[in-house]
Amino acid sequence: MNRVLFVCTGNTCRSPMAEAILKHKRPDLEVQSAGVFAGHGQAANPKAIEALQEKGIDFNHASQPLTKDLIDWTDLVLTMTEDHKVMLMSDYPSDRDKIFTLIEYVQPVHEENTNISISDPIGLSIDTYIETLNEIEKHIDRME
Repeated sequence: MNRVLFVCTGNTCRSPMAEAILKHKRPDLEVQSAGVFAGHGQAANPKAIEALQEKGIDFNHASQPLTKDLIDWTDLVLTMTEDHKVMLMSDYPSDRDKIFTLIEYVQPVHEENTNISISDPIGLSIDTYIETLNEIEKHIDRME
């Protein structure tokens, strides 16, 4: 695994935070993020930037939509939710073997009702963004 792609909905909160954390912890990897419904060039949510700054991580981000070129570029696609994963597996069936939710990738799920999604903090408090960032970081710390 040399190239990692994080995917969420709008590419302004969860996937950029995941990208920033992994780049900070593993500068040897190439890391990008994208959104299944993202536009081009939108800045990260100010609360996501603030949450990252609380951890001492500076990050400059411009959103990008998910494309086949990005799927081809990466060795590993990590989605924020199970719905994102299902959508990607449907849209890119030949790449199914490299698409996982972040949670299931680091913690294989054996129970049917286990939540493998990271909730979207959009529109919520800075405390919620910090909680989301801490959850993402906890899972990234389990990556090999």
